[in-house]
Amino acid sequence: MEFTAQQIADFLGGEIQGNPSVKVSDFSKIEEGKPGTLSFLSNPKYSQYIYESQASIILVNKTFQPEKEVSSTLIRVEDAYQSLAKLMSLVDQTKPKKTGISPLAFISESAEIAENAYVAPFVYIGEKVKIGKNSSVHANCSIEDGAKIGENVTLYSGVKVYFDCIIGNNCTLHSGSVIGSDGFGFAPTDDGSYNKIPQMGNVILEDNVEIGANSIVDRATLGSTIIRKGVKIDNLVQIAHNVEVGENTVIAAQTGISGSTKLGKHCVLAGQVGLAGHLQIADGTIFGAQTGVPNSVKIPNQVLQGYPAIPVMNFHKSAIVHKNLPELQKLVYAMQKRIEELEKKIN
Repeated sequence: MEFTAQQIADFLGGEIQGNPSVKVSDFSKIEEGKPGTLSFLSNPKYSQYIYESQASIILVNKTFQPEKEVSSTLIRVEDAYQSLAKLMSLVDQTKPKKTGISPLAFISESAEIAENAYVAPFVYIGEKVKIGKNSSVHANCSIEDGAKIGENVTLYSGVKVYFDCIIGNNCTLHSGSVIGSDGFGFAPTDDGSYNKIPQMGNVILEDNVEIGANSIVDRATLGSTIIRKGVKIDNLVQIAHNVEVGENTVIAAQTGISGSTKLGKHCVLAGQVGLAGHLQIADGTIFGAQTGVPNSVKIPNQVLQGYPAIPVMNFHKSAIVHKNLPELQKLVYAMQKRIEELEKKIN
Protein backbone atom coordinates (compact mmCIF):
# COMPACT_ATOMS: atom_id res chain seq x y z
CA MET A 1 0.00 0.00 0.00
CA GLU A 2 1.40 3.38 -1.03
CA PHE A 3 1.07 6.70 0.81
CA THR A 4 2.12 10.17 -0.28
CA ALA A 5 3.96 12.59 1.96
CA GLN A 6 0.84 14.76 2.00
CA GLN A 7 -1.35 11.88 3.18
CA ILE A 8 1.14 11.00 5.92
CA ALA A 9 1.48 14.61 7.04
CA ASP A 10 -2.31 15.01 7.18
CA PHE A 11 -2.61 11.84 9.25
CA LEU A 12 0.11 12.89 11.70
CA GLY A 13 -0.66 16.62 11.74
CA GLY A 14 2.86 17.32 10.48
CA GLU A 15 4.49 19.94 8.27
CA ILE A 16 6.06 18.99 4.92
CA GLN A 17 9.45 20.22 3.85
CA GLY A 18 10.02 19.01 0.29
CA ASN A 19 7.89 17.18 -2.28
CA PRO A 20 4.35 16.49 -0.96
CA SER A 21 3.65 14.05 -3.82
CA VAL A 22 6.53 11.63 -3.16
CA LYS A 23 5.26 8.12 -2.35
CA VAL A 24 6.43 5.38 0.02
CA SER A 25 5.37 1.77 0.46
CA ASP A 26 7.72 0.51 3.19
CA PHE A 27 9.84 1.53 6.19
CA SER A 28 13.63 1.63 6.60
CA LYS A 29 16.28 2.56 9.14
CA ILE A 30 17.77 5.96 8.45
CA GLU A 31 21.26 4.55 7.90
CA GLU A 32 19.87 2.02 5.40
CA GLY A 33 17.25 4.24 3.72
CA LYS A 34 16.14 3.30 0.22
CA PRO A 35 13.96 5.10 -2.33
CA GLY A 36 10.28 4.38 -1.76
CA THR A 37 10.69 3.97 2.01
CA LEU A 38 9.93 6.11 5.05
CA SER A 39 12.45 6.54 7.85
CA PHE A 40 12.70 8.68 10.98
CA LEU A 41 15.20 10.61 13.09
CA SER A 42 14.58 11.08 16.80
CA ASN A 43 17.97 10.34 18.38
CA PRO A 44 20.50 13.12 17.68
CA LYS A 45 23.39 10.65 17.49
CA TYR A 46 21.97 9.39 14.18
CA SER A 47 21.78 12.89 12.67
CA GLN A 48 24.79 12.24 10.42
CA TYR A 49 22.82 9.69 8.40
CA ILE A 50 20.05 12.07 7.37
CA TYR A 51 22.34 13.85 4.91
CA GLU A 52 23.18 10.67 2.96
CA SER A 53 19.98 8.65 3.46
CA GLN A 54 18.15 7.60 0.29
CA ALA A 55 14.78 7.30 2.08
CA SER A 56 12.07 9.17 0.22
CA ILE A 57 10.47 10.56 3.40
CA ILE A 58 11.99 11.09 6.84
CA LEU A 59 10.04 11.98 9.98
CA VAL A 60 11.87 14.52 12.15
CA ASN A 61 11.06 16.50 15.26
CA LYS A 62 9.93 20.07 14.67
CA THR A 63 13.00 21.27 16.56
CA PHE A 64 15.44 19.58 14.12
CA GLN A 65 17.67 22.06 12.30
CA PRO A 66 19.71 20.56 9.42
CA GLU A 67 23.33 21.63 9.14
CA LYS A 68 23.32 21.15 5.36
CA GLU A 69 20.96 20.16 2.54
CA VAL A 70 18.77 17.07 2.95
CA SER A 71 17.60 15.37 -0.27
CA SER A 72 14.70 13.50 1.36
CA THR A 73 11.28 15.03 1.94
CA LEU A 74 10.96 15.85 5.63
CA ILE A 75 7.77 15.69 7.68
CA ARG A 76 8.13 17.70 10.85
CA VAL A 77 6.14 16.41 13.83
CA GLU A 78 6.13 16.93 17.60
CA ASP A 79 7.70 13.51 18.30
CA ALA A 80 9.15 11.51 15.40
CA TYR A 81 9.33 8.24 17.35
CA GLN A 82 5.71 8.39 18.50
CA SER A 83 4.60 9.36 15.00
CA LEU A 84 6.45 6.38 13.53
CA ALA A 85 4.70 4.08 16.00
CA LYS A 86 1.35 5.58 15.01
CA LEU A 87 2.06 5.02 11.32
CA MET A 88 3.28 1.47 11.82
CA SER A 89 0.16 0.66 13.84
CA LEU A 90 -1.98 1.97 10.98
CA VAL A 91 -0.17 -0.22 8.47
CA ASP A 92 -0.40 -3.23 10.78
CA GLN A 93 -4.17 -2.78 11.08
CA THR A 94 -4.55 -2.92 7.29
CA LYS A 95 -3.06 -6.42 7.12
CA PRO A 96 -5.66 -9.15 6.51
CA LYS A 97 -6.59 -10.98 9.68
CA LYS A 98 -7.38 -14.69 9.79
CA THR A 99 -10.75 -15.84 11.06
CA GLY A 100 -12.42 -19.20 11.45
CA ILE A 101 -11.82 -22.33 13.47
CA SER A 102 -9.55 -25.08 12.17
CA PRO A 103 -11.00 -28.59 12.19
CA LEU A 104 -7.62 -29.70 13.52
CA ALA A 105 -8.13 -27.78 16.79
CA PHE A 106 -9.57 -29.56 19.85
CA ILE A 107 -12.32 -27.46 21.42
CA SER A 108 -14.44 -28.62 24.35
CA GLU A 109 -18.19 -28.54 23.79
CA SER A 110 -18.70 -26.17 26.71
CA ALA A 111 -16.22 -23.58 25.36
CA GLU A 112 -17.61 -20.31 23.95
CA ILE A 113 -15.84 -18.73 20.99
CA ALA A 114 -17.15 -15.37 19.76
CA GLU A 115 -17.61 -14.28 16.17
CA ASN A 116 -14.63 -13.43 13.98
CA ALA A 117 -12.23 -15.28 16.29
CA TYR A 118 -9.44 -17.36 14.79
CA VAL A 119 -8.37 -20.73 16.15
CA ALA A 120 -5.43 -22.36 14.36
CA PRO A 121 -4.60 -26.06 13.95
CA PHE A 122 -3.41 -28.03 16.97
CA VAL A 123 -4.89 -25.65 19.54
CA TYR A 124 -6.37 -27.09 22.75
CA ILE A 125 -9.30 -25.23 24.34
CA GLY A 126 -10.63 -26.69 27.59
CA GLU A 127 -14.02 -26.77 29.26
CA LYS A 128 -15.93 -23.53 29.88
CA VAL A 129 -13.25 -21.43 28.21
CA LYS A 130 -14.49 -18.11 26.78
CA ILE A 131 -12.78 -16.33 23.88
CA GLY A 132 -13.91 -12.83 22.86
CA LYS A 133 -14.53 -11.20 19.48
CA ASN A 134 -11.71 -10.79 16.98
CA SER A 135 -9.23 -12.74 19.07
CA SER A 136 -6.59 -14.99 17.47
CA VAL A 137 -5.22 -18.21 18.93
CA HIS A 138 -2.30 -19.49 16.89
CA ALA A 139 -0.97 -23.03 16.48
CA ASN A 140 -0.06 -25.19 19.48
CA CYS A 141 -1.62 -22.90 22.08
CA SER A 142 -3.25 -24.44 25.12
CA ILE A 143 -6.08 -22.70 27.00
CA GLU A 144 -7.13 -24.72 30.02
CA ASP A 145 -10.49 -25.12 31.75
CA GLY A 146 -12.29 -21.99 32.92
CA ALA A 147 -9.88 -19.49 31.36
CA LYS A 148 -11.33 -16.29 29.90
CA ILE A 149 -9.84 -14.46 26.93
CA GLY A 150 -11.10 -10.96 26.06
CA GLU A 151 -11.67 -9.24 22.71
CA ASN A 152 -8.93 -8.43 20.19
CA VAL A 153 -6.44 -10.67 21.97
CA THR A 154 -3.58 -12.37 20.10
CA LEU A 155 -1.98 -15.53 21.46
CA TYR A 156 0.99 -16.45 19.28
CA SER A 157 2.18 -20.01 18.74
CA GLY A 158 2.87 -22.04 21.83
CA VAL A 159 1.27 -19.79 24.45
CA LYS A 160 -0.04 -21.66 27.51
CA VAL A 161 -2.90 -20.22 29.58
CA TYR A 162 -3.58 -22.30 32.68
CA PHE A 163 -6.99 -22.92 34.25
CA ASP A 164 -9.14 -20.05 35.55
CA CYS A 165 -6.78 -17.31 34.35
CA ILE A 166 -8.28 -14.11 32.92
CA ILE A 167 -6.89 -12.09 30.00
CA GLY A 168 -8.44 -8.71 29.25
CA ASN A 169 -9.07 -6.95 25.94
CA ASN A 170 -6.42 -5.93 23.41
CA CYS A 171 -3.68 -8.08 24.94
CA THR A 172 -0.81 -9.72 23.05
CA LEU A 173 1.05 -12.79 24.31
CA HIS A 174 4.11 -13.87 22.34
CA SER A 175 5.31 -17.40 21.66
CA GLY A 176 6.28 -19.53 24.62
CA SER A 177 4.79 -17.29 27.29
CA VAL A 178 3.04 -19.06 30.17
CA ILE A 179 0.22 -17.53 32.18
CA GLY A 180 -0.76 -19.22 35.43
CA SER A 181 1.99 -21.75 36.09
CA ASP A 182 2.41 -22.68 39.75
CA GLY A 183 4.07 -20.19 42.05
CA PHE A 184 7.27 -21.36 43.77
CA GLY A 185 5.65 -22.47 47.00
CA PHE A 186 7.24 -25.22 49.10
CA ALA A 187 7.15 -25.75 52.88
CA PRO A 188 10.31 -27.18 54.52
CA THR A 189 9.87 -30.25 56.70
CA ASP A 190 11.79 -31.57 59.71
CA ASP A 191 13.73 -34.09 57.58
CA GLY A 192 15.01 -31.39 55.21
CA SER A 193 12.65 -32.17 52.34
CA TYR A 194 9.93 -29.87 50.99
CA ASN A 195 6.18 -30.25 50.71
CA LYS A 196 4.53 -28.49 47.78
CA ILE A 197 1.96 -25.83 48.67
CA PRO A 198 -0.92 -26.03 46.18
CA GLN A 199 -1.29 -22.78 44.25
CA MET A 200 -5.03 -22.13 44.37
CA GLY A 201 -5.27 -18.62 42.89
CA ASN A 202 -5.07 -17.36 39.31
CA VAL A 203 -3.57 -14.66 37.08
CA ILE A 204 -5.42 -11.58 35.84
CA LEU A 205 -4.10 -9.58 32.91
CA GLU A 206 -6.02 -6.33 32.51
CA ASP A 207 -6.54 -4.58 29.15
CA ASN A 208 -3.75 -3.56 26.75
CA VAL A 209 -1.08 -5.79 28.29
CA GLU A 210 1.73 -7.26 26.19
CA ILE A 211 3.81 -10.25 27.32
CA GLY A 212 7.07 -11.09 25.51
CA ALA A 213 8.27 -14.48 24.30
CA ASN A 214 9.11 -17.09 26.96
CA SER A 215 8.00 -14.88 29.86
CA ILE A 216 6.18 -16.38 32.82
CA VAL A 217 3.48 -15.02 35.11
CA ASP A 218 2.87 -17.42 38.01
CA ARG A 219 -0.55 -17.94 39.53
CA ALA A 220 -1.21 -16.76 43.08
CA THR A 221 -1.10 -19.07 46.06
CA LEU A 222 -4.42 -17.51 47.07
CA GLY A 223 -6.16 -14.62 45.32
CA SER A 224 -4.61 -13.29 42.08
CA THR A 225 -1.34 -12.30 40.50
CA ILE A 226 -2.37 -9.06 38.76
CA ILE A 227 -0.85 -7.30 35.76
CA ARG A 228 -2.62 -3.94 35.51
CA LYS A 229 -3.70 -2.26 32.29
CA GLY A 230 -1.11 -1.00 29.86
CA VAL A 231 1.80 -3.02 31.26
CA LYS A 232 4.48 -4.07 28.73
CA ILE A 233 6.68 -7.05 29.59
CA ASP A 234 9.70 -8.03 27.50
CA ASN A 235 10.99 -11.53 26.68
CA LEU A 236 12.39 -13.83 29.38
CA VAL A 237 10.79 -12.16 32.39
CA GLN A 238 9.70 -14.01 35.56
CA ILE A 239 6.73 -12.67 37.57
CA ALA A 240 6.19 -14.69 40.74
CA HIS A 241 3.02 -15.54 42.66
CA ASN A 242 0.83 -12.79 44.11
CA VAL A 243 2.84 -10.01 42.46
CA GLU A 244 0.95 -6.89 41.37
CA VAL A 245 2.38 -4.77 38.54
CA GLY A 246 0.95 -1.25 38.36
CA GLU A 247 -0.55 0.46 35.31
CA ASN A 248 1.70 1.33 32.36
CA THR A 249 4.81 -0.17 33.93
CA VAL A 250 7.44 -1.53 31.53
CA ILE A 251 9.74 -4.45 32.33
CA ALA A 252 12.78 -5.37 30.21
CA ALA A 253 14.28 -8.79 29.54
CA GLN A 254 15.69 -11.15 32.18
CA THR A 255 14.05 -9.31 35.06
CA GLY A 256 12.73 -11.32 37.99
CA ILE A 257 10.14 -10.18 40.54
CA SER A 258 9.76 -12.29 43.68
CA GLY A 259 6.49 -13.26 45.30
CA SER A 260 3.99 -10.76 46.73
CA THR A 261 5.92 -7.67 45.62
CA LYS A 262 3.74 -4.73 44.57
CA LEU A 263 4.94 -2.34 41.86
CA GLY A 264 3.36 1.08 41.45
CA LYS A 265 2.21 2.83 38.28
CA HIS A 266 4.55 4.00 35.50
CA CYS A 267 7.60 2.16 36.79
CA VAL A 268 10.50 1.17 34.52
CA LEU A 269 12.59 -1.95 35.13
CA ALA A 270 15.60 -2.24 32.82
CA GLY A 271 17.27 -5.54 31.90
CA GLN A 272 18.27 -8.08 34.55
CA VAL A 273 16.68 -6.23 37.47
CA GLY A 274 15.93 -8.44 40.47
CA LEU A 275 13.39 -7.63 43.19
CA ALA A 276 13.10 -9.48 46.49
CA GLY A 277 9.72 -10.60 47.75
CA HIS A 278 7.05 -8.74 49.75
CA LEU A 279 8.27 -5.27 48.68
CA GLN A 280 6.32 -2.09 47.96
CA ILE A 281 7.68 -0.04 45.04
CA ALA A 282 6.46 3.56 44.67
CA ASP A 283 4.93 5.00 41.50
CA GLY A 284 7.33 6.20 38.82
CA THR A 285 10.37 4.31 40.12
CA ILE A 286 13.05 3.59 37.51
CA PHE A 287 15.57 0.79 38.09
CA GLY A 288 18.69 0.77 35.91
CA ALA A 289 20.05 -2.43 34.37
CA GLN A 290 21.18 -5.19 36.78
CA THR A 291 19.82 -3.40 39.83
CA GLY A 292 19.18 -5.55 42.89
CA VAL A 293 16.30 -4.43 45.09
CA PRO A 294 16.24 -5.94 48.60
CA ASN A 295 14.09 -3.25 50.24
CA SER A 296 10.88 -1.35 49.54
CA VAL A 297 11.04 1.99 47.72
CA LYS A 298 8.71 4.51 49.39
CA ILE A 299 9.67 7.76 47.62
CA PRO A 300 8.12 8.01 44.12
CA ASN A 301 9.82 9.03 40.86
CA GLN A 302 13.36 8.02 41.81
CA VAL A 303 16.01 6.60 39.47
CA LEU A 304 17.92 3.82 41.25
CA GLN A 305 20.76 1.51 40.28
CA GLY A 306 23.25 -0.95 41.77
CA TYR A 307 23.04 -3.48 44.56
CA PRO A 308 21.59 -2.60 46.92
CA ALA A 309 19.64 -0.07 44.86
CA ILE A 310 20.78 3.52 45.49
CA PRO A 311 20.10 6.84 43.71
CA VAL A 312 21.69 6.66 40.28
CA MET A 313 24.03 9.64 40.78
CA ASN A 314 25.41 8.03 43.95
CA PHE A 315 25.86 4.82 41.99
CA HIS A 316 27.85 6.63 39.28
CA LYS A 317 30.09 8.27 41.90
CA SER A 318 30.64 4.91 43.59
CA ALA A 319 31.50 3.32 40.25
CA ILE A 320 34.25 5.90 39.70
CA VAL A 321 35.71 5.15 43.14
CA HIS A 322 35.47 1.40 42.49
CA LYS A 323 37.33 1.79 39.18
CA ASN A 324 40.16 3.59 40.99
CA LEU A 325 40.45 1.11 43.89
CA PRO A 326 43.72 -0.48 42.68
CA GLU A 327 45.45 2.90 42.60
CA LEU A 328 43.89 3.90 45.91
CA GLN A 329 45.16 0.64 47.43
CA LYS A 330 48.72 1.40 46.28
CA LEU A 331 48.39 4.89 47.75
CA VAL A 332 47.19 3.55 51.11
CA TYR A 333 50.03 1.02 51.25
CA ALA A 334 52.57 3.74 50.41
CA MET A 335 51.14 6.03 53.11
CA GLN A 336 51.17 3.19 55.62
CA LYS A 337 54.82 2.46 54.85
CA ARG A 338 55.72 6.15 55.16
CA ILE A 339 53.92 6.44 58.51
CA GLU A 340 55.86 3.42 59.83
CA GLU A 341 59.15 5.03 58.72
CA LEU A 342 58.27 8.31 60.43
CA GLU A 343 57.28 6.49 63.66
CA LYS A 344 60.70 4.76 63.71
CA LYS A 345 62.47 8.12 63.34
CA ILE A 346 60.41 9.68 66.13
CA ASN A 347 61.08 6.77 68.45
